[in-house]
Amino acid sequence: ITGYLNCDGSPTKTQILDLRRAGANRQFWQWSFGKRPAEEMYRVKSDPECLENLASRPEYRELKEELRKQLFSELKTQDDPRMFGRGNVFDDYPVASPTKNYYERFMKGEKVKAGWVNETDYEKEPLE
Repeated sequence: ITGYLNCDGSPTKTQILDLRRAGANRQFWQWSFGKRPAEEMYRVKSDPECLENLASRPEYRELKEELRKQLFSELKTQDDPRMFGRGNVFDDYPVASPTKNYYERFMKGEKVKAGWVNETDYEKEPLE
C-alpha cells in the first residue's frame, strides 16, 4: 500500500507502476523500486546502464575484496557512523514536516496528504 513516496509523481513513474500492475515488463519496476542486491559491481564503460551485476562472479572476487577494503578504510577515516555500529543515526534525524511518520499514520487509516505523488501511485493491495 505504498505510494512510492521517495519518488515524485511523473508520467514515467505512472507508466512503470501500470506495467507492473498489468504483469508486463516487470524489470522496469524492479530496476526503479525493487530491493537492490547487497553488493553491486558494474563495468560502467561497457555497461553504462549498469544492468549486468558482476558482484557474484568468481572472477571478480579478488577485485571486489580489494574495493571493499578501500571503501571501508576511507569510511573509517571519515568517521562514518556505519563503520562503528551507529548507522541508525541516519534514520533518527529530526523531521519537521506534515508527513512525519507518514507510513505509520497512513497504515492507521489517516488520510495524510503527500502532494509530491499522484493518487494513482498508491497500490490497492500490499506488494508481495
